[in-house]
Amino acid sequence: MSGSTPAEGRQVGIGAKIRGLRKKRQYTLQDLAGKTGLSKEDLSLIERGEGEPPVAALMKISSALEVSISFLIQEGELEQDVAVTRVEDREKFSQRPHHGRGGPGYQYQSLEIHKPDKSMQPLMVTYDLMTREDMQFYSHDGEECVYVMEGEVEFRTPDRRITLNPGDCLYFNCQVPHAFRSLGQAPATAMHTVFTGGKG
Repeated sequence: MSGSTPAEGRQVGIGAKIRGLRKKRQYTLQDLAGKTGLSKEDLSLIERGEGEPPVAALMKISSALEVSISFLIQEGELEQDVAVTRVEDREKFSQRPHHGRGGPGYQYQSLEIHKPDKSMQPLMVTYDLMTREDMQFYSHDGEECVYVMEGEVEFRTPDRRITLNPGDCLYFNCQVPHAFRSLGQAPATAMHTVFTGGKG
């Protein structure tokens, strides 16, 4: 008996939304590639639902399409001025490289799913254990604040390494290539708030 898993269904849903928004704005894949810095091949894979893109890629795509990242990854009814997202309404997404690279990833949840035009994107991120060689660097527009809740987190840029413990707060320019991983014996959890300066 064949059929798609819930994760596969979400991947297809994200890809369909991106494709629909791209066509609505009369962008070709090449246009969207130029606006995001992602390759046409990776964008095509995302639109076909072949793997969930990392948060950095979704940030770039949502900014180019002028919607919030939560609009792409999760359904929610629009509320004005005040919006509440209940814990049971959040879905967890596992980042696995959609371009075929191996290695552990992370799980993330959008903490606000209702407002499509917010300037901040709050995420709960759980990092898996991984080796330094498996860390993947990403960059995107905006600024990011990270508050570590559980475990020990390593933050890296091409020329810096910072270890973060529960209660520590990190603030950085997202255009700097960056990567995270969990240290110690268990996954680490942190709250990330990304400020895009606009929609996203």
